[in-house]
Amino acid sequence: MFNYSNIFDNEALTYAKYRELVDDLLAVGKTTGPDHSEELLHYTKMNVQRMKRVEKTTILNDELLTAIDNVKQHYRFLVMSEGWCGDAAQIVPVIDKMVSAAPDKFSLRLLLRDQHLSIMDEYLTNGGRAIPVVLVLNDEGEVVLPKWGPRPAVLQSLRTAWQKEGLDSVKIGELLHGWYAKDKTQETQKEFAALLRKL
Repeated sequence: MFNYSNIFDNEALTYAKYRELVDDLLAVGKTTGPDHSEELLHYTKMNVQRMKRVEKTTILNDELLTAIDNVKQHYRFLVMSEGWCGDAAQIVPVIDKMVSAAPDKFSLRLLLRDQHLSIMDEYLTNGGRAIPVVLVLNDEGEVVLPKWGPRPAVLQSLRTAWQKEGLDSVKIGELLHGWYAKDKTQETQKEFAALLRKL
């Protein structure tokens, strides 16, 4: 059993520190995790732009704001992520906006997946280490809801269909990010509103 309180307080990164780490590593030709290939560096550079765009353009909708307003105690979001992960770039800034809207109710920390594989392996998606994975903890460090992630359910279904069609990972990536661009974080916000209503 993991001591999530200790991990949250002493091992995980704030969103600002996570963003700084990704930028600092890119500046020296690296990304998070052990693989610093050109491919992952390319993804990471694109993801920095995606995070900036989501940070700048996301406005929390009324459904999510109402759900936030109705939360009665403090919770902590522990998110498994990596700088090269495209889904994380589209989703983690939305979580940060949500936490920033109610700092008395929520705290956010990020864990790098590849440094914490033993935790990651408790929260696999279809047998894979897909991220981001969001754990909701109470102040005692207990996980209070099933994990959320790695992407909104409707997009997860689309991705499964694209894989069954035999599309390669590059094409699937294009389709995924096209979907995110059209959706403008609304499905992510809808799912987090539903999640908060369970608290």
